[in-house]
Amino acid sequence: MMFSLFLSRVLGILRDTALAAVFGLAQEADAYRLSFQIPDLLFFLIAGGALSSAFIPVFSEYLHTDREDDAWKVFSVVVTVMSIIVVAFIVFAWIFAYPLTYVIAPSAEKDAIRPLIATLSRIVLPAQYAFFIGGLMFGTLYARQKFAVPGLGPNIYNLGIIFGALFLSSFFHPGIMGMSWGALIGACVGNLLIPYLAMRKIGIRFKPSLDVRHPGVKKVFVLMLPVVLGLSLPGVYSMIMQVFASYYPYGTNASIDLSNKLMQAPLGIFGQSLAIAVFPALTQFYAQRRMDLYRTQFSSTMRTVVFITLPISVLMFVMAPEIVTVFFAYGKSASKNGASVQMVVESLRLFALGVSAWCLHPVLMRAFFAIQKSLLPVVLGTVTTFVFVALLLVFQLLPIGYLGLPLAGSLSAVFLVAMMLMFIGPQIGGFDAKGLGLTILKATVCASAFGFVLWTGQQLLPHNREVVVLGKNLGAYSVNFWSMVKLLGPGLLGAWVYIFTARALKMPEADYFDRALGRRAARRPPV
Repeated sequence: MMFSLFLSRVLGILRDTALAAVFGLAQEADAYRLSFQIPDLLFFLIAGGALSSAFIPVFSEYLHTDREDDAWKVFSVVVTVMSIIVVAFIVFAWIFAYPLTYVIAPSAEKDAIRPLIATLSRIVLPAQYAFFIGGLMFGTLYARQKFAVPGLGPNIYNLGIIFGALFLSSFFHPGIMGMSWGALIGACVGNLLIPYLAMRKIGIRFKPSLDVRHPGVKKVFVLMLPVVLGLSLPGVYSMIMQVFASYYPYGTNASIDLSNKLMQAPLGIFGQSLAIAVFPALTQFYAQRRMDLYRTQFSSTMRTVVFITLPISVLMFVMAPEIVTVFFAYGKSASKNGASVQMVVESLRLFALGVSAWCLHPVLMRAFFAIQKSLLPVVLGTVTTFVFVALLLVFQLLPIGYLGLPLAGSLSAVFLVAMMLMFIGPQIGGFDAKGLGLTILKATVCASAFGFVLWTGQQLLPHNREVVVLGKNLGAYSVNFWSMVKLLGPGLLGAWVYIFTARALKMPEADYFDRALGRRAARRPPV
């Protein structure tokens, strides 16, 4: 799961690189970003939340208690009922796409691009049905401990968008429409066609049905609303930030989105992948009433997330200029004054403060969902959403401008995770809070050493150096290449410092690296 989602995040960043290079960070980029607000809301509320978490515990419970016929009955009813609802949402949003632009971008600053926002929204709206069906099929595959095929969906989706930016855009006017058509194609292939072929191999049993009286179906729909509201929080926060960003000059929406996507890369690679991987196990332990194994697995996963993500947070904060230059300072976005790129740098530093908290969030949510306690985390999430909006309003009164958006997001994430940790213990009979606290403390020490190495390398190595490769000056790409050198050199050295410091502090999480290296050495052919 980590590898497939890592590849997905890499392709996602390359997708954003293509957007920045081909179209810059101005009007068209803002229109493209805002056009996804309505489709994304549908995805987060239906496919992203309910179908990946409300359905799995019920399907898994039937599957692991020798009631497979009931499991497929629930699958069929949920597909039938939700297909009707999702198609109705898509048709409604397609018809009223233009009026809805005033909801997602209420500021008069965006009046000039409203027709383009509506057009792009109409192109990508049908893709949400593919996400819906794919999310449900992915859920059945997860319940059977099959993770490879679900990992392909996001990768093909991103490849479709990249293909749209680099090739399809030349066939449309404005060219940004090519990216939207690429998104639609990638969604249908990666989330509909490929998972369907995988489901045929495991023996899919689908018969259209509206039997909502089945107890398993009732349980799914009871869990659905709380699960939706809980897991969709990162996406909802992003949407709220986009609304507030619409009050700032052109380029702010795109810059906030790009920096947020960089922050969400570790969330997808580590937070979501570990949460997805551990969820079937936690569900199975709860169904079998093995809460001792549940608590052990939950505590171990939480410590792993902290150990992995704290140094990433430090890396993003210290090396933000180099990271943004490597990924986004190309083509139209690499303007002489670099104003748009600098907006991404400053936003990324504040988003980085919440990386570990956002990565802990999906693990905590699924810990609640696995024991079918979904109301409490939703209440906590709702309270935190009000805190988030209040912070946005307060920060608008301060002289920090658009930087109040990422800062409010990070502070809200930390507040939410603290509240969830406080309430999860009584629900599962306690967890290793002392071990988690010790891991946070030691990882902070290790991350500080890691950050010092990064900062030292950043100061010692020259800035914007001319780069010559095989006797040829890289010209316009010298800055990008040199930023990569500055990022990789101190980054790799700092990573080893982090690991050695963790070993010195006797952190058990450091053993992961030793075991990984040991397995790799064992696979090498004998000399």
